[in-house]
Amino acid sequence: MLFNSLQFGVFFPLVVLLYLLVPRKMRCFWLLIASYFFYMGWNPKYALLILASTVITWLSGLVMGRVPEEKRKLAVAAGFVLNLSILILFKYFDFLLANVNTALRMLHLTVVDKPFDVLLPVGISFYTFQALSYTVDVYRGTVKPERNFFRYALFVSFFPQLVAGPIERSGNLLTQIQKLPEKKLWNYDRVAGGLMLMLWGLFQKMVIADRAAVLVDQVFDNYQMHGWFGLSVGAATFALQIYCDFASYSTIAIGAAQVMDFQLMENFDTPYFAKSVSEFWRRWHISLSSWFRDYLYIPMGGSRCSRKKRYRNLMVTFLVSGLWHGAAWTYVVWGGIHGLYQILGYELKGIRTWINEKLHTKTDCFSYKLGQIMITFLLTDFAWIFFRSNSLTDACRYIRRMFTKLDFWSLFNGELYNLGLDRPEINILLLGLVLLLLVDLVRYVRKERFDSFLKEQNLWFRWGVLLFLVAMTAIFGVYGPGYDAKQFIYFQF
Repeated sequence: MLFNSLQFGVFFPLVVLLYLLVPRKMRCFWLLIASYFFYMGWNPKYALLILASTVITWLSGLVMGRVPEEKRKLAVAAGFVLNLSILILFKYFDFLLANVNTALRMLHLTVVDKPFDVLLPVGISFYTFQALSYTVDVYRGTVKPERNFFRYALFVSFFPQLVAGPIERSGNLLTQIQKLPEKKLWNYDRVAGGLMLMLWGLFQKMVIADRAAVLVDQVFDNYQMHGWFGLSVGAATFALQIYCDFASYSTIAIGAAQVMDFQLMENFDTPYFAKSVSEFWRRWHISLSSWFRDYLYIPMGGSRCSRKKRYRNLMVTFLVSGLWHGAAWTYVVWGGIHGLYQILGYELKGIRTWINEKLHTKTDCFSYKLGQIMITFLLTDFAWIFFRSNSLTDACRYIRRMFTKLDFWSLFNGELYNLGLDRPEINILLLGLVLLLLVDLVRYVRKERFDSFLKEQNLWFRWGVLLFLVAMTAIFGVYGPGYDAKQFIYFQF
């Protein structure tokens, strides 16, 4: 069930209405039923996988609460092995088998036949990591084992953030679920704020992301037909598409949870205003980057070790992060590029300082910070080419054409309108991006979310903005007869 579907438009109000009406002790059961129904909208059979992950990690937590400390490692290890085995089987089996067969062919040996076909379960990486973080938190003693299975099952499957995050921590979401009977469910300001966030998320998805996807698909699928201009526009547009697509899901999820008095963690904080790649990762997909920081990077030693080991820890973390995103070498290389960016950032810090001193560069002014933002965007945008390309070969050819097929005249001959979108569609996309820039500027400068900012404004301004977004989404949203509804990009991860 997609957030931008008619089914969800019916499902969500019904869930909230009954959530308000059922007895306090039944709220957890009702949300659990609704969450499984939501997930089963894709493939009912795969509900068994999320149930299995839930049972395994719940039992692992209970065991850790009852055995001596020296035996708790065995319980957490068992939970990790079983859950990661499920994840590897359904997400990485084909990738591993393909690479094994490639090695066998190079050795002129018989390839291994594929024993069965499986579809990638939606959101398996998200709920698996969320469940595994609980077992680590119990092992570390930061949370107590949850004895109520239904409360824990709701923590793993809570439908707003189930299939694409944010990847929640037990200390936040599970604690709120435990206090569910005590919640005061109706609060006008809270509900209105949640609906505002959902509206902004739908605008990002339907007006910007799905429209940008048309241009991106045309350029990346036919990169041999384009030169520097078209390929540069395609790469930059994909950077904006994936931001709006993924951030829109998180925004809708946070808004939907807020309507029901749940506070989910923020997942994006104006990432393209970052002044360095390391800052970018503190602002992009925060729930995942912080997960890898807390459960992989720091346990390996983090930065409190020698320079060589710190760089090793960084590279391993980013390579694993790339593999988490998808079972393909393109994602691994994308992660490796970001790891390399981080290492070079540390290594070149002294050189940058020396150059600034020699050139008497003002580092506290707007122009310097703008330059940092632009360079960071170009670096991340370059890496996105590997993320979006169908293969490493395509990515390398794409980049090579960018630098060898120079067509500067395309800046002036209307080539922009031959990249999959005509002039009116391009203008709508540009208008949407202007609104995105304004909203992100408010967030960046004033540290306020979209809903908080609107609540501070006069009534005429607030309703003017909301009605404008409703009209834009209804009139210019990408949907309707004959439209193949775009899934959120991160559903495949």
